[in-house]
Amino acid sequence: MTDLKGIDLNLLVSLDTLLGELNVTRAAHKLGISQSALSAQLARLRALFGDPLLVPAGTGRGMIATARALDLQAPLHTALKALEVTITRPSTFDPMTAERVFTIAASDNAMVLFGCGLVERLSGTAGPGIHLSFRTPSVAQILSQLESGELDIQIGSNRAVPPTMKARLLVEENYKVVQRKGHPRGTAPLDLEVYCALDHVLVSPAGDRYGYMDEQLEAIGRRRRVVMTVPQCFQAAMMVRTTDYVSTLPCRFVSRLTDWLDMFDLPFDARGFSLYAAWHPRNHADPGHIWLRRQLAEVAAAPASAGSVGSRAKSGG
Repeated sequence: MTDLKGIDLNLLVSLDTLLGELNVTRAAHKLGISQSALSAQLARLRALFGDPLLVPAGTGRGMIATARALDLQAPLHTALKALEVTITRPSTFDPMTAERVFTIAASDNAMVLFGCGLVERLSGTAGPGIHLSFRTPSVAQILSQLESGELDIQIGSNRAVPPTMKARLLVEENYKVVQRKGHPRGTAPLDLEVYCALDHVLVSPAGDRYGYMDEQLEAIGRRRRVVMTVPQCFQAAMMVRTTDYVSTLPCRFVSRLTDWLDMFDLPFDARGFSLYAAWHPRNHADPGHIWLRRQLAEVAAAPASAGSVGSRAKSGG
């Protein structure tokens, strides 16, 4: 078997032209190379195929293809044309007919804000061959997963986006404090003293007891009581619902839970966060990936409403 790694594609292009012209001079002109250069290529082709391929015509004008060359002519021309079309044809993506799995890393907060809306949107804009696979993000593995192609998109805060990745801002978000209905402290607005004295559930995928809100409180010389950490926003909300604990969670997330939680403004000027979609630069011009990012951006831009899904995220404070 011939080792294709050792074959110069230009030789095959020259052979296709030679077999079409049966004349070295005309073929060289058509290829834009000198006659001597084409003669050298013909010598290499003869060595490659172990056949003369072209022999002088009896009339002294032009050349005649050998039997081996005639066997090669049609399939070689077809293969080169197919390769030309593959290389020059613009890449396209039709979501109604394509078959593709898109893998997205998203927290439960991001799933509430984007995932359900994205699935709903795709039900009307994509065919049965498009599938979404959502994964829980792992901060330590995000970069390698994006680089390897294991992930198509990461949805995460500005602090979690690897600097070498492409990224698009989806939303700006703030925080609210939540407590259960009927909490013994009542429903009065929070002041800083009360906020710091309450028992807090912190959303921390790694289990750290020092979070984003703690950084900001420390900057103003205050501390709060963190009595529990959980990895997801939903777990924090469920814990708050059944205890006298409170939690500081993304505003749009908790706005969907007001049937069973009370929501309050923070008693200090706290910074929010930005939520981004991030992807590897190699996928930046991929039509399917562009389509997916556009769907995600349109879901993010849709007005959010309590009890529905559609706009923003990060792990809680």
